[in-house]
Amino acid sequence: MIDLKYLQNHFEEASQRLLRKGVSEKALEELRSRFEALKEANRRYEEARAEQNRLSKLFGEYKREGKDLSELQEKVQLLKAEVNRYQEEVREAEESLKRLAMGIPNFPDDSVPVGLDEEDNLEIRRVLEPRKFDFEPKEHWELAEANGWIDFERGVKLAKSRFALLKGQGARLQTALINYFLEKNIAKGFEEYAVPFMVNSRMLEGTGQLPKFEEDLFKVCDEDLYLIPTAEVPLTNIYYDEILPAEELPKLMTAYSPCFRREAGSAGRDTRGMIRQHQFAKVEMVAIAHPDNSDEIFEMMVENASELLTELGLPHRLVELCTGDLGFSAARTVDLEVWLPGQGKYREISSVSNTRDFQARRAKIRFKDGKKNRLVHTLNGSALAVGRTLVAIMENYQRSDGGIEIPEVLKKYL
Repeated sequence: MIDLKYLQNHFEEASQRLLRKGVSEKALEELRSRFEALKEANRRYEEARAEQNRLSKLFGEYKREGKDLSELQEKVQLLKAEVNRYQEEVREAEESLKRLAMGIPNFPDDSVPVGLDEEDNLEIRRVLEPRKFDFEPKEHWELAEANGWIDFERGVKLAKSRFALLKGQGARLQTALINYFLEKNIAKGFEEYAVPFMVNSRMLEGTGQLPKFEEDLFKVCDEDLYLIPTAEVPLTNIYYDEILPAEELPKLMTAYSPCFRREAGSAGRDTRGMIRQHQFAKVEMVAIAHPDNSDEIFEMMVENASELLTELGLPHRLVELCTGDLGFSAARTVDLEVWLPGQGKYREISSVSNTRDFQARRAKIRFKDGKKNRLVHTLNGSALAVGRTLVAIMENYQRSDGGIEIPEVLKKYL
């Protein structure tokens, strides 16, 4: 959640930053209105409390002077009810402000390029040159079906559209990629976790998926449980409502998980193949960091994802997202986009984000800084999306006879 004290004390400055993130002026005016409502409720409550205290002190004077206490007692009782009412108004105003604030995205870093959408993103660099084919490269779904790696029709039969069935070498290659990614992440200092694939609503609020993106989640009927959209959610929330010793930071964590997303806002997009599925495999990196070190860790995570692609021999580029294309929780994001010759374009395969203290404030993750407790910074990134890596291997390593080569680094896993 955004820092409400900063927003209240520097409203104009904070508003300009949020406008760059795509927050409407109407939402900002509503925030201002709820700040004013809370301020007024607090004023009434404090004035009533002060009057209550003043009258309470008169009891001693009245007793010493032998005065009748009945009228004073009646006033105190009436004022007590008034104080309780104003206290409830303060609580309701605080809850109202918090509910609205939970739907407000994170502030973008000042260094993030200003823009409206992906067209305004900034390319940082390209890594590896795309292969020049002496034949017309096919798209991955043609290659997958021809080689018996993926059965799209039976995936739909088993579940519904946007589900696929991997088999044979396709299934083995997915497992090989998961093991390869985990092994490389562990070598970089990440500790491996095996996480639950369902979490409760508090965890999704902690990382920012709830309440704003509930329509993209698969909920378990009659339970406060949701299938995870990414391992970022359970990994980050391992330290939900905890205070960590500063010397234990950073916490570097990695996990494989299936990810489940309804893709409610992507109707008609990437309906063929493996690019946009309701269920997909991913290996995630998460860091719980000291604020002084989060930028350094961010760069390390970006480079780690890039190294994985480089070792696989997959051409890719690094792109700095503009303010309008940043995710809800992100203060800064670098996407890694892999080259797909069948499509003739770069497609996202990893997204590495620094959320600063946005998620930590929602999830109450702090560290002990001397006598004070401070919020940590949280970071997350794909290393990598397994299905899209499989797609990239099929398209970049295809042969003229329709077969597919296997990248050298994966052979030991097969």
